[in-house]
Amino acid sequence: MTTHLSNSSQKVQDALRALGYEFTVLESPAHTRTAQQAADFAGCQLGQITKSLIFKGSQSGKAILVLTSGSNRVDERLISSYAGEPIGRADPEFVRAVTGFAIGGVPPIGHLQPMETYLDEDLLQYDLIWAAAGTPNSIFALSPADLRQMTGGKVAIVKETAP
Repeated sequence: MTTHLSNSSQKVQDALRALGYEFTVLESPAHTRTAQQAADFAGCQLGQITKSLIFKGSQSGKAILVLTSGSNRVDERLISSYAGEPIGRADPEFVRAVTGFAIGGVPPIGHLQPMETYLDEDLLQYDLIWAAAGTPNSIFALSPADLRQMTGGKVAIVKETAP
């Protein structure tokens, strides 16, 4: 069965195949922009959703990708310490310029430029996780080990904890 994907989702599908992975991008008729919407579509726990968040180094201007569990909020102070400089959330124009994708559908791979990547250690507790695939309504399933391998991400503590 051949499924027609949107252009952005097809770019992710092509990137997966180019890396040697046979994962299948799925598109939902409804938005999966939020982690909860993606979890509902995938039929999984919120924590199994991988959020791709782009930050920007305040001094270097470099892009930093944080792949975090859908149930976590990122502690920007931790990411700043890993990056060696203060960071801030990237604006939509910067995200599109470095990834080629719009916020809400940024996949963990297939970006226009390589970037420093941190992988939430909480994702490692799952056998299967889901990541965005280029649009606000597309996702694909993979293992945390595959995510780490395909992104070269450094496993780290990234979540906010109660004071």
